Amino acid sequence: MRFASYEYRDRRRQVAVVEADGTLYPLPGVDSLTGLLAEGGGLPELLDAGSAKLDVPAGPHVSEVRLLPPLQPPTVRDFVTFEEHVEGIRRSVDGAAGVPEQWYAAPTFYFTNPYAVYGPHDDIPVPPGSSVLDFELEVAAVIGKEGRDLTPEQARDHIVGYTVFNDWSARDLQSAEMRVGLGPCKGKDTATTLGPYLVTADELEKYRDEDGFLRLALTAEINGEVVGKDLLSNMSWTFEEMTAYASRGTWVRPGDVLGSGTCGNGGCLAELWGVRGRRDPAPLRPGDTVTLTVEGIGSVSNTVVTGPGPVSLPVARRRPRERP
Repeated sequence: MRFASYEYRDRRRQVAVVEADGTLYPLPGVDSLTGLLAEGGGLPELLDAGSAKLDVPAGPHVSEVRLLPPLQPPTVRDFVTFEEHVEGIRRSVDGAAGVPEQWYAAPTFYFTNPYAVYGPHDDIPVPPGSSVLDFELEVAAVIGKEGRDLTPEQARDHIVGYTVFNDWSARDLQSAEMRVGLGPCKGKDTATTLGPYLVTADELEKYRDEDGFLRLALTAEINGEVVGKDLLSNMSWTFEEMTAYASRGTWVRPGDVLGSGTCGNGGCLAELWGVRGRRDPAPLRPGDTVTLTVEGIGSVSNTVVTGPGPVSLPVARRRPRERP
């Protein structure tokens, strides 16, 4: 089953089941998929809620509405699970070869900004102060019921579905601030695309390989030209293993989003820059349209637009370090 959040005519937010032909069936009394998930129960309850479409008339076609992010997540964890991406990025950032040994120990992630989520066709403003904008092609799992200290086997029941994830990255801001040692901050803080739909986990089971990975084709295009192609099954950890790690010593809760990390073979520009030794293709500019497609889930297509300039702040003041 596929769920969409959208605005139509009166601009009221609605949630609907999406049929194969693109017809929307609004769910009565539901205006937030996050809220629906928060009611608990996981995938069976979500599918039950979706069956309510049988009792309502058809709504508009998906082409007639403004699609919103499928949900507004309370938290967004973004992992880094593709070895090829790590190789290319490391070469691009500091010229080093290979993958740090520590990367193999666990599926590392960082928290990104849940207040900066854009819909599948929204314009994306250039982050203030950036001139080196990049996309990142990912898939995200969505948590459907809470849990902590989960095993990977238990975690499967906590994943309710999947969506396409574009982790927009200001590479110049990211490179400068990571020298402080705190990880990506403003370089990853202003835009994340989710969409076009939340596809329930049962829909994608037919793509699961014998090792537990979802074998989905991934494609990235800029202005209609393909720049990257990969398979989601090239991840080094499954989503269940990622969920188990995310829940270690803490909670995952309904609506939480877990990004796969960027795929390899052109899943972002910075990886290609590292492989080629030059900025080819060039960083994204206003007017460029990035389209990311994931087999079994759909496509998101966003156009870059001019963003606001940065508000000026002083550099750090050197204080006398007085003591009371």
